[in-house]
Amino acid sequence: MSPLPSGLSEHVADEEGLSRFLTQSNQFGSNGPKASSLLPNPKHKNASVFRGDDIEALRQTFEAARTDGRQAKAVARFRTLEVRAIGLDVIAKEPPPAHANIEGWPWFEVDAELQKARQLELAATLAEKSQLVRF
Repeated sequence: MSPLPSGLSEHVADEEGLSRFLTQSNQFGSNGPKASSLLPNPKHKNASVFRGDDIEALRQTFEAARTDGRQAKAVARFRTLEVRAIGLDVIAKEPPPAHANIEGWPWFEVDAELQKARQLELAATLAEKSQLVRF
């Protein structure tokens, strides 16, 4: 596969570190990120993450890409393998550099309650596997 503009591979490897930036203090607690902070965006039906292990460089990329001016207060860190272990996938999606999406969330157009419950269950499992880094 050809490299992306960032130089990363189009394929997101299982061992790659992922960062989900949290911009509000109510998205995490003393025990780590809250499950709700990892839920997908209903408009895009995915959850945005950044690839790599250099958290400070990823934070700068994240904040440069923001259009609302909010800054990251913390980051939930996990591996691609942990996302795939719960039945979701990570797909590279640049720009911005090193960006990817968590895809494959359940969507039940006829049962919004079931949809929310299943998504929250997956997000809770991912939150349990996450490491919280505060800024």
